[in-house]
Amino acid sequence: MTASSEPSQRLLFHNVRVFDGVSADLVSGDVLIDGDRIAAVSTSPIGEEPGRETVAIDGAGRVLMPGMSDAHVHLVGNANSYIDMVMGTEAHIALNGLAEAKNMLHRGFTSVRDMAGDTGSIKSVIDRGLFEGPRIYPSQAAISQTSGHGDFGFVYDCPTAFGGDQGRAEQIGFMRVADGEDQVLAAVREQLKKGASQIKLMVGGGAASMYDPLYTVQFIDKELRAAVHAATDYGTYVATHVYNVTGIRRALAAGVKSIEHGHLADEETIALLAEKEVWLSMQPFALGDHHYPDPGRAEKDRQICTGVENVYEWAKKHGVKTAWGTDLLLEPQIAPRQSEMAARLGDYYSNVEALRMLTSGNAELFRLAGERDPYGQTKFGEITRNAWADVLLVDGNPLEDLNLLADPGKNLSVIVKNGRIVKNIL
Repeated sequence: MTASSEPSQRLLFHNVRVFDGVSADLVSGDVLIDGDRIAAVSTSPIGEEPGRETVAIDGAGRVLMPGMSDAHVHLVGNANSYIDMVMGTEAHIALNGLAEAKNMLHRGFTSVRDMAGDTGSIKSVIDRGLFEGPRIYPSQAAISQTSGHGDFGFVYDCPTAFGGDQGRAEQIGFMRVADGEDQVLAAVREQLKKGASQIKLMVGGGAASMYDPLYTVQFIDKELRAAVHAATDYGTYVATHVYNVTGIRRALAAGVKSIEHGHLADEETIALLAEKEVWLSMQPFALGDHHYPDPGRAEKDRQICTGVENVYEWAKKHGVKTAWGTDLLLEPQIAPRQSEMAARLGDYYSNVEALRMLTSGNAELFRLAGERDPYGQTKFGEITRNAWADVLLVDGNPLEDLNLLADPGKNLSVIVKNGRIVKNIL
């Protein structure tokens, strides 16, 4: 059966093989959850505690692993079609996002970093336990220059800098268009005011947008430095959407901490990421993950997909800190591909490397939010004492078969987030 329960005082997993999020070896034993934290990981049996209720689950030798995370989601963008975003009310858009948050949790993703979208209210009701969903590290609206990757206004609309109205993407809090240092500073501070844990800027062209070829470089140096300065003053960092070499290098010079995508980089630029200890938040895109109605955007998508293998190889060669994400957008029917893309990491990494990235690795990137971390810098993505109690009981061994993650409905027997059982089909 599938069930949801209130947080138990004690939740005890017996007879499990533990992947702790780091080690390549499974450890057989018991794991005790007390409230919302992992209280003990023991190779010896853990008993009940007199006077306290204990919910015991016999893992029967299954693998217990940390909850997974996705470093690049768009909850409202993933949950809504283009027509929804253009025609739907803000309530319609948010409620679709809330439904998709539950779906993500039931795929085993207990934490996500949202990289564009008004998710503050969704995060609030999930954090209060009113609805099911992952922990959310929100960026709020992604910030773009006029004619940049986040400018979805019509070409005949007058830009806001000249007295025009905001485009639809701005009206719903998905994007924010800003030009010049003053507007960029205001846009960054606006997202922080709305609860952003990190800031997202568009620094180069992309496939989903119409006005910006992939070669374009967006925001000039002083605009980027202004954004980094404002984010740093709030104890957090800037992440940048960018594919091309010039844009990546401009972002690095400005002090950003995470490059989102990077698929068109060269080896020297990837090596520079390692030198500067900047994260590469990458997606294992393949043709068919996105569908575009016009030849121009379809060709941009094709070019992006051709860079995946080379960039992953260079990142491994030079020791770049690499995170995993999906960046699925505006096609709700393919949202379950999130699980397939997690398993696809096995095409480029060993199973243990992929699992580390999906758990403790992504978590390290999330914690760059520092003082803006909405969850207080508590450890997650690992099964260690005092970490958040987010765990998955897998029917099979993902260290041997990563494709188990592609079918979470069948292979994730138990899902626990924050000490709550959200799924149990044992």
